[in-house]
Amino acid sequence: MSITQIYQGFLKGIHHGEGLAPLALRLYLAPVLIQAGYNKWLHFDDTVAWFGNSDWGLGLPFPALLAGAAVLSELVGGVLLVIGLATRVIAVPLMITMLVAAFSVHWENGWLAIADHTSWLANEEVFNAAEKLSRAKAILQEHGNYEWLTSSGNIVIINNGIEFAITYFCMLLVLFFMGGGRYTSIDYIIANRNGLN
Repeated sequence: MSITQIYQGFLKGIHHGEGLAPLALRLYLAPVLIQAGYNKWLHFDDTVAWFGNSDWGLGLPFPALLAGAAVLSELVGGVLLVIGLATRVIAVPLMITMLVAAFSVHWENGWLAIADHTSWLANEEVFNAAEKLSRAKAILQEHGNYEWLTSSGNIVIINNGIEFAITYFCMLLVLFFMGGGRYTSIDYIIANRNGLN
């Protein structure tokens, strides 16, 4: 048996499990999106003000409409991702939401979501954050219960870069092209019943 035949046999063997990757992406993204939509809905007036205000917010046109669209796409989209229904359709507004977030909210902060001055992706703000973090740790060690404060993890400074928004965009892009997943989505069940698989 040749290496090519072994490899083809391997590919044929994993073919039935190919729905697991889209399922993993869907189940990872869904709670992130549902939480984001829920937070926007819970504080809808503040969200609209932030979307519309050009002095301290995003300065977007039609802020109530765009905030409503963001809430709807994240809440409904998150639920649809859980069950794998209309995966390709809902991926489009969610990708748009991620691009708007990346380029209107996070772009000026660079790539990194968490300030790590040792990263080759660090910008000037991230380098400046190292000193601030060092000082904050010193203050907490002197005046706080530092062991308790750090018992759940290290103290970090959030840089709020585009890292998460672009990562979510890429995950949604994969779902757009792959769909909800073989055997693991309602999309697959519907397509299978209609003879499209």
